Amino acid sequence: MMETNVNLLCAGAAQGLVTQLAQRLASELSLRTQGRFGAVGAMQEAFDGNDPCDVFVSTQAMVDQMVADGRLLTSGWAPLGKVRTGVAVRRGDTRPDVATASTLAKALSSADAVYFPDPLRATAGIHFAKVMRALNLFDTLQPRFHTYPNGATAMRELAASTSPHPIGCTQVTEILYTPGVELVAVLPPEFELATTYTAAVSSRAQNPDAAARLIAWLSGPSTLTARTQCGFEMA
Repeated sequence: MMETNVNLLCAGAAQGLVTQLAQRLASELSLRTQGRFGAVGAMQEAFDGNDPCDVFVSTQAMVDQMVADGRLLTSGWAPLGKVRTGVAVRRGDTRPDVATASTLAKALSSADAVYFPDPLRATAGIHFAKVMRALNLFDTLQPRFHTYPNGATAMRELAASTSPHPIGCTQVTEILYTPGVELVAVLPPEFELATTYTAAVSSRAQNPDAAARLIAWLSGPSTLTARTQCGFEMA
């Protein structure tokens, strides 16, 4: 059976999941995904810039907004699960205690390089900047910042870091997906960020039926194990 192409604009938090399931998607539904992954703000800008898009994957809040203004269809959308934000180190490095605000502050203060995604357009980056401000560490740590357009890139750079004591923060899914880094723990309860990511059909989809089939499969029971392994939590 001939494969049908489906264009995605997809938040980086779901990149590992979509990439991992690409072969199954092709064999089970004869659908092949292509498109872009990145910070939610960047994906919205790409959508508004008329990048090809059949399926849009972003935060539930952003999807709700785009459904309301007609950019995404009111039917065919589905949540993929909830993703927490966590702290990462290079594989093999000592894992610091980050269970409380005070121990997280100590771990960050001890790091000589801090890797995280765009603090203006990436969900985890925006939140982590707020956490550092709440800990009164933002200005102190700013010279040590290494920020990147998305969490996947930030984690790859953390893995390759030559700094003696680097640390990173982004969505758990991006940490688990990146070779060379390890998840230490999610952020302490007072700083917890759990974001629901949702897939929706674009109002300008070239093949809305194929897009809806992809979303139903990606959010359905046959991919539940894969989603859990990638770091998604079901409500």
